Amino acid sequence: MVIGKPLFTAQQIQKRIKELADEITEDYMGKELLAIGILRGAFMFFSDIVRNINTPLEIDFLIASSYVKTESTGEVKIHADLREDIKDRNVLLIEDIVDTGLTLKYIQEMLLSRSPASLKTCAFLDKKPCRKVDVKLDYVGFQIPDEYVVGYGLDYENKFRNLPYIAIFKKSI
Repeated sequence: MVIGKPLFTAQQIQKRIKELADEITEDYMGKELLAIGILRGAFMFFSDIVRNINTPLEIDFLIASSYVKTESTGEVKIHADLREDIKDRNVLLIEDIVDTGLTLKYIQEMLLSRSPASLKTCAFLDKKPCRKVDVKLDYVGFQIPDEYVVGYGLDYENKFRNLPYIAIFKKSI
């Protein structure tokens, strides 16, 4: 296993999070917000961004996956659903990375079927070259190339989540 040099440093990440949080704060000024983190990959991004959003908010989580090692299975599994009722609430869905879009589209449609007042999506990383379905992203941290990345919550076989930066990951032979 080989981890390349940082694609985004810890400092770049924190600067971008502050910018996103300021934009979200402005968009939700005077409104209550329910922030939903998609676990496990989004946990670091989620915690950093909600601490920087300056408007009343509640939090909830769901656990979903469609990956085995570095490959998407194309099948979305919900391992743990929300505890909060989202009907008539302003919901901000917070995701770590969007590549094929399959997982996110599935989750967005599932949440929309529960009649929120609004649903917006914030993705830390957008890997647009891999998109298989169209998904709406309202806030994006960084665009990235078609590379497998680890760090800052993202993993390979549940390793490297603790890195404070994002790096390209190559599996050595």
